[in-house]
This record gives sequence, structure tokens and C-alpha cells, in this order.
Amino acid sequence: MAAHGDAEVKPTHVGKKKIVAKRYWDDSTEKKGREGREKEQKKEEHDEQKNTLEGGMPYVKRKKGEDGRKKGISGKMDPFPGPAPISKEKLKKFKRGGNKKMSSGTRGRLKDSLSRAEVASNLAQNQAARYDLLLPEDAGFLEGDEDEDTCTIMQEDIADAVDITSGSKYFNLSLSQFGPYRVDYTRNGRHLLLGGRRGHVVCIDWQSKQLKCEMNVMETVNDVKWLHSEAMYAVAQKKWLYIYDSSGIELHCIRKFNDVLRLQFLPYHFLLATASATGFLQYLDVSVGKEVAAICTKAGRLDVMALNPQNATVHLGHPTGTVTLWSPNQKEPLVKMLCHKGGVRSIAVDKTGTYMVTSGLDRKLKVFDIRTFQPLKSYFLPAGASCLSLSQRGLLCASTGNIVQVYQDVCNTPVKKPYMTHRVRGSVYGAQFCPFEDVLGVGHAEGFTSMIVPGAGEPNFDGLDANPYRSVKQRQEWEVKALLEKVQPELIGLDPGQLGLVDRASWEQRHQDKVQALGFDPLAKVKYTPKFKTKGRSSSGKVQKRKKQVAHEDQRDQIRETVERLQKEKQKKEVSNTDQGQRSALDRFRK
Repeated sequence: MAAHGDAEVKPTHVGKKKIVAKRYWDDSTEKKGREGREKEQKKEEHDEQKNTLEGGMPYVKRKKGEDGRKKGISGKMDPFPGPAPISKEKLKKFKRGGNKKMSSGTRGRLKDSLSRAEVASNLAQNQAARYDLLLPEDAGFLEGDEDEDTCTIMQEDIADAVDITSGSKYFNLSLSQFGPYRVDYTRNGRHLLLGGRRGHVVCIDWQSKQLKCEMNVMETVNDVKWLHSEAMYAVAQKKWLYIYDSSGIELHCIRKFNDVLRLQFLPYHFLLATASATGFLQYLDVSVGKEVAAICTKAGRLDVMALNPQNATVHLGHPTGTVTLWSPNQKEPLVKMLCHKGGVRSIAVDKTGTYMVTSGLDRKLKVFDIRTFQPLKSYFLPAGASCLSLSQRGLLCASTGNIVQVYQDVCNTPVKKPYMTHRVRGSVYGAQFCPFEDVLGVGHAEGFTSMIVPGAGEPNFDGLDANPYRSVKQRQEWEVKALLEKVQPELIGLDPGQLGLVDRASWEQRHQDKVQALGFDPLAKVKYTPKFKTKGRSSSGKVQKRKKQVAHEDQRDQIRETVERLQKEKQKKEVSNTDQGQRSALDRFRK
């Protein structure tokens, strides 16, 4: 047995590279040339610089596995390499027309532009289908059991069946002393404004039930309306129009707007449209505090008013059964439609600006297509509809007395029965759907009722336009951007798409018109440059004097010529008129 000191020490495997025998079918272990190694090293350095993370963080180089796939930072390989596949159904949803085949005779430059446009369209289609996952909320409607009508389901049953947050959206405010109440929600659906007929004005955050302000103006309140944000609102009182802030402080009293009955606000134009008892339609620019237009409609008392959100035109209903569409740029109505045999009671326009729903004293509910100005459907209601409102998903609220009825898809399919019904304590005075919420706010003689209407609101909101969860800082930044992007009232028209079809005059045409208007060509000669003189006679002041002396000499000559020519033409016309006056009646038969 050998001693331990004489034993041979075997080398360990630590620190040694494993030598793999080369196989004849394996080309990966072949040695590359010096040029190939340099190219690969430069490529790796370029990728490392390109993929440097934001904030100066270094890029972590990922190793590759045996199959060529990159490993993650932790050392594991990605089991799903590359972008996620997109289903064909989603691609069809965002398809923008079919792919057109180019003929062989298409020119090269046109062919390149068409191919680039097709590539951009396909990219937009794929990205839209991929980002559709960011809209997680789906719109759903209330479905009853077998042989059960949804209109028989009570609000208390819905509030008990849903979660606590959704159930809290159904509540009643008992305000029987100062009613009936007008209702208005902000564009993001966060705040609620109530205006009682007897002067009671309430501003609350209805989701958190936090009271912002409450006051009594001690006179009749005809209507209330939020302005561009929840910081200000307008109140149409008995005599004049008042502007208050969210804490109830009076900011303005506008006495030009008197006897106002209805209010509508144009958010992208910063215009407040008012309809008065004297028959005037007035527009107020709230960004500068000036009156933009005052139109006498010559139609008597104006107490029915609606806004088309698609083209910003105002719809007015009249006691003669007609509905007129107005723009601040014209003194006459853009369109005048005969809708009912009796007076118009209420008007509602959907968010796409395609359909208009009206109700009249003839107890009929009619749906019109604004694109063709033709009636699509007509329904007979035994008691008529006093107040109409359309939701973001196309549900229609029609109130008759103290009963609120909600109809589903009135514009496209014939409706035989209501989707939901609810009885309130007093006669309905105002109703409006809350944006981005399945809630309907009803103002009546005994206070306010918030109803749960499944499927009424748009589930996904645009955070850059109307964000219900924005902070004060975000609201201030949005307000500044909205003021910078304000649309001018001159652009309001029946078809906003016509703005892109305007044929702008070329430079030559504009120059020719300018020459005809001035009587001379201002670009015909080079500007006069004074000659340089010595001994201080070419100072800047003296040069300007010399320029003024000869600046208008040529123009004066041409103007004199044009004036003389016009005077001669005028004299010729006067002579011809006098000759015609001295002629006899038989001179017309002479050759």
C-alpha cells in the first residue's frame, strides 16, 4: 500500500474547458476568419449601444441557447419568442379596405408610393388589433331569465345583485322643497350639478358623495350647465346669466344674456349657447368672455334645445312642430324640418351625429337620419315623452310623467317594449345619462334619482380627452392644451368634412387679384436703393428720407392712369344714359 505522500494528485475539472469532439455534420464549431470575427464584434457593440436602456442603464447582454434563441437576464430562454400572433377575426375588425393589385403599367414612383401606403395600412391594422387588449372593459346588457322581461326588474334587485361599488350608484336624494330639478354631468362623468326651479343649486362628486357647494340664489333657476371643466358652471336664472365656480362664488353676471331658458356647451369651441324666452340664440366665448353671435330666430319662445356633438350645430324645437339647425356664422337656420303636427317637447342627438330623436305634443316619438333629413321610425306613446336623452351606447331614455322608460337600439331596429322602467316620486323635469357609467340621472319634483342602467355607458374612456381619474395638475395641463387647440366658431357648419375640400387659390391667382385691386404690380420693379454719398450724407436717417421721396412716384403715376380711365368710363356711361333718355318710343325699331 503506497503512502499518501507518494500518491499522484489528479487535476480537477474546475477552471477547465470541456473539449467537445467535432462532428462532420456540425458546422457551428468551424473557426471563422479574422474579418468575420471583427464584423461580429462590431455588430455586438452596435447592438449594445442601440439597446441601452433609458436613464443611462447599461444593456445586459443576453446569451444564446443551443437553438439560437436569446436567453433572458435571469439566464432562462424565452419560451415564446417574437411578437404574439393575432387572430384573423381581430384583423378583420380593424381592416381598412381590401388590398388593390397594381397593374403592370403603373409607373415606378406611383408604384412605390402605393406599396408604402399599403405597408403603412397593414402596420396600422396589426397595431390596432394588438392594442385592442388595452381596452379590457366590455359593454354588457341586462338579460332576464326565461319568460322574464327586463322591464319588470326593479332597481333594488339590481343593486342587491351587483357588487357594493356598483350598488352604491343607485340612490335617491329627497329634495322636495325647491324642486323640480335640472341635471347635468361633466364630460368625464365625475361631478353632478343640480339646479332646482326655486333657486337651489347643488354641486357634488356623486361617486364619492362629497358635497362641493350648495346655495340658494333666491330666484328662479331655468337651467344649469357645466363649462369646460368641473371648476366652473353656468346658471340661467330668472333675469340674467350667471357664472359660478365649484365653491359657489359668483364670477360673472352677464346681463346681455337675459331671460335664458336653456343652455348647451360646445367643449371644443369653448362656446356657451343660450336660448331665451325672447326668441334669441346667443353664443358666449367663455375663454375670452365675449359674445360671438346673437341670432333672432323669429320663432317665439325657445325652451327645447339640443347639441349635435359631431358638428357642433344647435338643434332648436319650436311650438309649430319644426326643428331648426343653427350655426353662429349665419343669421338663418341651416336646416328647417317639419317633425310633428304639434309642438316639439324634447330633442336628443346621438354622439355620432347621425340620428335625432324628437317627441311632440302629438304623442309621437320619431327617429330621424340627419344625413338625409328623413324619418326612419315613428312610435306612438299614449302619454307622450316630456324628456329625452341618448346614452353613449345608443340607449334612449323617454320620461312620461313620473315614469322613466329606457329603450334599447331605437335607431336601428323596431322596438315593441321598453328595456327598463322605473317610477320616481314626482314628475320628471330633466334626465341625462352619465358618461362612461351605466347610470341615468333623473331630476324630478321630489329631488334626484340615480338609476343603474346596464349597458348605457362607454366602458373604455380616452384619458387624453375626458379622464375621470385625473388630478388637479392633470386638469390644469389639459385645460391649457385645450385652449391652445380651441376650434374657431367660423368652422362650425353642417358638414365639417367640407373644410378639407376647399380649393385654395394659387400664388399666381392671388398675385393677379392683388394687381387688379391695386392697379399696379408691386413686384414689377426692384426697390429703390439710394446712391452712396460722402461727408455724412449717407447716414441712416438721410437714406430713409431719400427713399420716402421716391417710394411712391411710380405707383402714383399708375394710380392716376387707372383713376382717369375709370372716370372716362363713367362719363361714357352717363352720356349713353342721357342719350337713351332723349330717344323716342319709335327709336327701338330703327336699325
